[in-house]
Amino acid sequence: MRIALLLALFAFLAACRNVPIVPSASGASTTFTPKTGDEIVVCGERFHVGAPVVLWTQFPGYDGYHLVPDPKAKPDPKSGEAPPMVLAYEPGRSRKIGDGMLEVLVAPGSRDRASLAAVVDQFVLHYDVCGVSRTCHKVLRDRGLSVHFLLDVDGTIYQTMDLADTAWHATKSNPRSVGVEIANMGAYEKKDASVFAEWYARDAAGTYLHLPDRLKGGGVRTEGFVGRPARDGLVLGTIQKTRYHQYDYTPEQYASLAKLAAALCTALPRIQPDAPRDARGDVVSHVLSDAEWERFHGILGHYHVQANKQDPGPAFDWESFLRRVREELAAAAP
Repeated sequence: MRIALLLALFAFLAACRNVPIVPSASGASTTFTPKTGDEIVVCGERFHVGAPVVLWTQFPGYDGYHLVPDPKAKPDPKSGEAPPMVLAYEPGRSRKIGDGMLEVLVAPGSRDRASLAAVVDQFVLHYDVCGVSRTCHKVLRDRGLSVHFLLDVDGTIYQTMDLADTAWHATKSNPRSVGVEIANMGAYEKKDASVFAEWYARDAAGTYLHLPDRLKGGGVRTEGFVGRPARDGLVLGTIQKTRYHQYDYTPEQYASLAKLAAALCTALPRIQPDAPRDARGDVVSHVLSDAEWERFHGILGHYHVQANKQDPGPAFDWESFLRRVREELAAAAP
């Protein structure tokens, strides 16, 4: 009898592994089957990451499907009417084909992962310049922007929407990409580096992340978490031909990001586990040309897409990170 019950339990769990999530009329997924806490959602399918994941329907998750006040509209001082509420993302995936026409690549509410995998071939890394994911989510909403994932300082991954939908995070890469905002105060030229004084301090063990009191814990999910940069002290490096200072990301962030990237490479295999490289084999530190960007299929920084961006910054350890992604993929291979 006990064996029969165990077999029935295993069968139930296996059946739940990829139970689709029920979409709403707007394309947003609203009803979820139980999850183990380490799964992301791709076209309604769940994929194990191996790192802590909080979905947009879970507490304390961040929902990218909520309407936001139109950032382009201004309140009417006479009537006092508030700006209209609008979406901060695009349901499904599409691209412009001229004369204002759009070609639908993935229909809103689609549960066809094969169609999405044929379209999405880039994973764009950002730093949020907010320090913690809770603040980042608010800033994005205020600006009418969005991103698929937020990665907090303790390594918690917050998914804000199904990857079938287009987040507004990286201009021309939006239709073909997945984006993540990594909690970090960003990179600055020497004259502006004083911003770090509010966020970082030192003790006997070295540099640690000191969240300002005004954030009241910042919403970091791990109680009592003390974040330390993976490399002690400021890292100097050149992005877009400009010298920047930046504190490194936490080891917890690198570990979760590598697992997330590996899961994306598995679910959407046109995303290759590599970054743009020059003729010497080094990861390039500047924006790609239009032709280079068009040809690239893999993991790239925001600065590879736009010339006015520096994220994920000079402190991001590309080679170590990419090596870990490939190790995760190798370990998961049959």
